[in-house]
This record gives sequence, C-alpha cells and structure tokens, in this order.
Amino acid sequence: MQWKWLWVIVVLGCAPLCWSAEPASPYAGQEKQEIKALSAEEIESYLSGSGMGLAKAAELNHYPGPRHVLDLADHLQLSEEQHRKTQLIFEAMQTEAVRLGQQLVDRERHLDTLFAAGTISEAQLEQLVADLATIYGQLHTVHLREHLAQRTILTPEQLRRYDTLRGYKASSQHTTHPQHGH
Repeated sequence: MQWKWLWVIVVLGCAPLCWSAEPASPYAGQEKQEIKALSAEEIESYLSGSGMGLAKAAELNHYPGPRHVLDLADHLQLSEEQHRKTQLIFEAMQTEAVRLGQQLVDRERHLDTLFAAGTISEAQLEQLVADLATIYGQLHTVHLREHLAQRTILTPEQLRRYDTLRGYKASSQHTTHPQHGH
C-alpha cells in the first residue's frame, strides 16, 4: 500500500513539470540552415535541376521522363534516333531547370535575408512571394512539358515496358498513343 502512495506522490510531483514543458517545434534545428525555408538537400536539388517530384502527374500517368528513359535506354531498346531526341529533350529541360532553380534559391535567400535583418516591408514580401510562385510554376511546367515531349518519342510497347521497369502497375489508360512521332 505504501508503494502505491509513493507512486501517486511522484506522479503528482512531476505533473507540473510535464505540463509546463513546451513541445519542440518541428522547425527546431532549421534556424541554422543557410536559407531557413530550404534544406541543404532542397537547395542542391534546385541548383542541379533535379525533378523533385515536380513531374509526378506526368510520370504516374504514363508520360516518361527523359532522364529515366536515358537511364533505361538499353532495356527500352531505344533506336539511335530515339536516344538522340531524348538526349536533346533532357538537355533542354536540364538547362532551363537549373536556370530557374538558381532564380528560386536566390529569391528565397533574399527573402530570408530581409527577414533576418528585420527590414522586410509588406510590398517586398508580396513581390518576392509572387516571384517565387511564378518561378516555381515555370519550373513545374518545364519538368511536365518534357515528359509530354518524351512520350511522343516512344512506342506504345516502350511506354508499357517503361512503366513496368519503373515499378508502376499496369493500366489500360495508356494503350493509346495519339502523338507517336518517330
């Protein structure tokens, strides 16, 4: 019986400490990041032109990505012409994605700098956020557009094989190939 009361006293004695403890913010530790809104990995991805899931709507609806098509070229049995066209699509996408990624990182850095200095105005805030939204939209479009272009280069069989190689479940929705043009 004595142990039971001792346990009650310990729990009640610690309760105020537990109730007063603030939960850590999910942002804890991020205050040390170079740009507070972007992790080092995100910065690297933007600067390198990585897809970062921006073309997921295309990729998962049977519109292959040029980077992945190049990686799977042997398995897809690309012709020399298909390989050449895919390489051109990838290089154009990569160049534009890197350019836009640099702009996005620069704007995020500027926004972070203004907040850190305590000098940001509402007008600056609105302009920078609008710029970021525009750049992000352009970047999203670049990645999706190249998936659209890539699909026209592959045969229906290559599209099915691509989906299988990438681990996507078979679907009858991509059996048509209206823009096949090689």
